[in-house]
Amino acid sequence: MSVLFSPATLRGLTLSNRIVISPMCQYSAQGGKAMAWHMIHLGNLALSGAGMLITEATAVEPEGRISPADLGLWDDETEAALVPVLAAIRRHSKVAVAVQLAHAGRKASSHVPWEGGQLIPADQGGWRPYAPSAVPQKDGEAAPLALDAAGLARVREAFAAAARRADRLGIDAIEIHAAHGYLLHQFLSPLANRRTDEYGGSLENRLRFPLEVFDAVRAAFPADKPVGIRVSASDWVAGGWDLEQTVVFAHALKARGVDWIDVSSGGVSPQQRIALGPGYQVPFAQAVKAATGVNTMAVGLITEAKQAEEIVASGQADFVALARGILYDPRWPWHAAAELGATVEAAPQFWRSPPHAHKALFGDTVTGAR
Repeated sequence: MSVLFSPATLRGLTLSNRIVISPMCQYSAQGGKAMAWHMIHLGNLALSGAGMLITEATAVEPEGRISPADLGLWDDETEAALVPVLAAIRRHSKVAVAVQLAHAGRKASSHVPWEGGQLIPADQGGWRPYAPSAVPQKDGEAAPLALDAAGLARVREAFAAAARRADRLGIDAIEIHAAHGYLLHQFLSPLANRRTDEYGGSLENRLRFPLEVFDAVRAAFPADKPVGIRVSASDWVAGGWDLEQTVVFAHALKARGVDWIDVSSGGVSPQQRIALGPGYQVPFAQAVKAATGVNTMAVGLITEAKQAEEIVASGQADFVALARGILYDPRWPWHAAAELGATVEAAPQFWRSPPHAHKALFGDTVTGAR
């Protein structure tokens, strides 16, 4: 029996399998509001057969967007724009839906990737980003504004308010974005955090604000709904954030009841040197799981069904999270289930689609027609 296609329970939420669709920024919102693209994109992925779909990084305040085209969840309009998208998913799919709540910090106010991704100056339609310290992401960029006490309180409450909106929307779970060089990762990494107050310097101090945000989200979201977090396990830069510090962070999160840790890496510095290869980040997830026992998600160049099965069956991680691979092959879970001899849920409109060799892919379904 396939472990990849076995169910998993996170608090009051049961997933049909261990395949998770990672958050993937689409840069297609207007004023933070979901548009027709989100209906098409998320609707397509909701029919993939994955156990959980996590929406793209969703900004908790306008200044926290990576780009002006980022999705947001900070007011009644951005909340309302997600209602029809989620209603369509719920009508046609049993997939669990999570939202990734995010703040870009000093990486905010950027052009969309296909327009270069560079910082947009405030006098050219951008805005002045906020960060732990007035240290730019890249040499030559304008320095961000260091968050003061009022700013820290504002961002904490913005995360909590977005969590309450997510619950009103009927979203099943939340993932907090503390990876890829965005605001919470910036607080964690000594490369970005140069503060001299209680939020900077020592590891204990650098953990403080991300843990406060986690506590605020956890308190704002119903106790029976899971809250996870995405982390970068390494900056891939000497003297930066690393796996040892990640494990300390993971222990602190475990004590607070975190439901999963989605283990990625990199993003805080253009000086990073990443050794890419199939499953290159899986050892990070394995190390966090071994040290803490917390549920982990493995990410990064996981492309083959047998590779994903081995990761979860061997206990390296509890889930595999797919991003670019499932954009390229939106029926990846179908194909993996066929290869591993498992079954997967599908909308009845698709029940007649499998080739004869995999006619049992969707279990005991009606495939005839008049």
